[in-house]
Amino acid sequence: MRRNLVVWAICVATLGLCARSAGAQQAAGTPGSQSVVAPGNSATPAATNSNPTSNTDTKASATAGPDAKRSPAASSAPSANASTRSPNGNAADGSAKKAVAAAEPVPPIVAALNHALDLYRTGRFGDAIDAYREILKTQPEIPMAYVGMARAYLKQKNPVDAYTAASKALEMSPHLAQAHVAMGEVYFRQGKIAEAETEFTTTAKNGANDARAYLGLARVYFASSYFRHGVLCLNKAHELDPDDPDIRREWIFTLSRKERIEELKKYLSGEGDDDEKDRDDLSKGLTSMQDDEQEGRRCHLVGAPKSTSVALENMLEDPLHLRGVGLKVRMGDASATLLLDTGAPGLLIDRRLAEKAGVTRVVEKNVEGIGDKKPVAGYIGVANSIKIGDVEFAGCHVHVVDQRTVPGGDGLIGANMFDDFLVDIDFPDHKFNLTPLPARPALTATDEAQGKKYPNVAKLRDRYIAPEMKDYQPIFRFGHQLLIATRVNDIKAEPRLFMIDTGAFGNTISPEAAREVTKVRGDSDMEIRGLNGKVKNAYSADHVTLYFSHYYQKLTDLVSFPTTTISEDTGTEVSGFLGFAMLRLVDMKIDYRDGLVQFNYKDH
Repeated sequence: MRRNLVVWAICVATLGLCARSAGAQQAAGTPGSQSVVAPGNSATPAATNSNPTSNTDTKASATAGPDAKRSPAASSAPSANASTRSPNGNAADGSAKKAVAAAEPVPPIVAALNHALDLYRTGRFGDAIDAYREILKTQPEIPMAYVGMARAYLKQKNPVDAYTAASKALEMSPHLAQAHVAMGEVYFRQGKIAEAETEFTTTAKNGANDARAYLGLARVYFASSYFRHGVLCLNKAHELDPDDPDIRREWIFTLSRKERIEELKKYLSGEGDDDEKDRDDLSKGLTSMQDDEQEGRRCHLVGAPKSTSVALENMLEDPLHLRGVGLKVRMGDASATLLLDTGAPGLLIDRRLAEKAGVTRVVEKNVEGIGDKKPVAGYIGVANSIKIGDVEFAGCHVHVVDQRTVPGGDGLIGANMFDDFLVDIDFPDHKFNLTPLPARPALTATDEAQGKKYPNVAKLRDRYIAPEMKDYQPIFRFGHQLLIATRVNDIKAEPRLFMIDTGAFGNTISPEAAREVTKVRGDSDMEIRGLNGKVKNAYSADHVTLYFSHYYQKLTDLVSFPTTTISEDTGTEVSGFLGFAMLRLVDMKIDYRDGLVQFNYKDH
């Protein structure tokens, strides 16, 4: 039976990359299927982590739609969204009931929960936790206090205590919808996307009109490239609770740019639950959008997508060591070689190149990366023209930094720049190939009607796996980041999420993930550097085997460093990186539009 798992194996230098049989591919990267729901659509997508042929429950979306009749609500305790709720009852429906409720005194427990929620929604997470603890001192049987604590702990970047609080809420009230949603939010942060999806889906299908359940589903769908369903769920969440700052903030970015600017100005004029850094990022993003709107500018591909092929350039760390591969890029009157980095968003260049290329400064913006030093000073600018081979982009943002970013090069170029194409990074043959993506099926009449009702979904589509791409591996996308389900040391282990990062020199693993399967020791001789300098805590993991897609690789003394900051910024647990030293052995194809990748080993 072992031969069914390993059909051939090769070793290049000290790196062994082995292929498993096609029958083992599901175990490597596709957790079990889950039924999913989306409001207002009778055709639900295949489950986010399932095989393309998985069946779905179309009845689920019918009961969850905004205009559909709903089943009786799931067991529910006060959400503290409104003072008209009782500790163990549902909100009153209808204007008459609301008028009666408004005249009645608010029960003390509801007032206390509302107060704690207000603290949470204005970013005072420590005070919110204290308020929930005060509730539990006098009424320890209130599970909603633990639900609120779980969310506040997540905001404090403390997923361990968040899990404890959510578990306590479920222990106290196993059928409480809000407790299941809170646990789903914790699962999502832990990188357990399938488990999170189950919690959110079950709540929505049971008819509980919980706005956070639809927010959770939206996040799952966005990560899984079901963008249409994601926005439908976010619309539903916003309809149910437009005052939730987490929902409102994400909903704003589904609107047209003009609408987004107006809504973001309103959002930033009030109190929110953002920390100082996030609020500053939103403010600078607003400035950038306003500048684009005023200039009538949009980053766009010049002409229709067309096939092109250019050489991959070797990027050297020093005369003896290969750092990665890059692309020759022309920006205005300047030429440069930029490191091809699937872990980078768009273009990142140094100030010298930006000035030579005529990049127009828009707003000051520091840049953060791996390393323990402060963010690097820089700004966001606009490049009028960016050419790679026969492909040209116009009016695109460029991140500019003061320092030289890449040894032997002039900056970084993220592969997500080419998301209109099927991106083929053929490392063995040193070719970078772009071809148009397969055409998607036409919109149905239902889709067209949906687009008229919800304008922000009109142009959006869900993941489409074309017949010629049936062997591609579904992945999760978080913005520009590509996360692939990876099992560590056991093909049957629960999957973890590793980032596909051509800009990282080699494979790495977080100490937390490594300690579960092997010995981890500090390594003072190891030096790990990123854009933000040296990583203080470096480790080495004794014996690690990584299973991803239909390959596996055995490694000894694998580099290990904390991925906490990366995970916090991503919103889910990133347990490691698949880096250049291993990826250079394969021809890697990426479909950014549909969240799909394919790895093909070439025996050179």
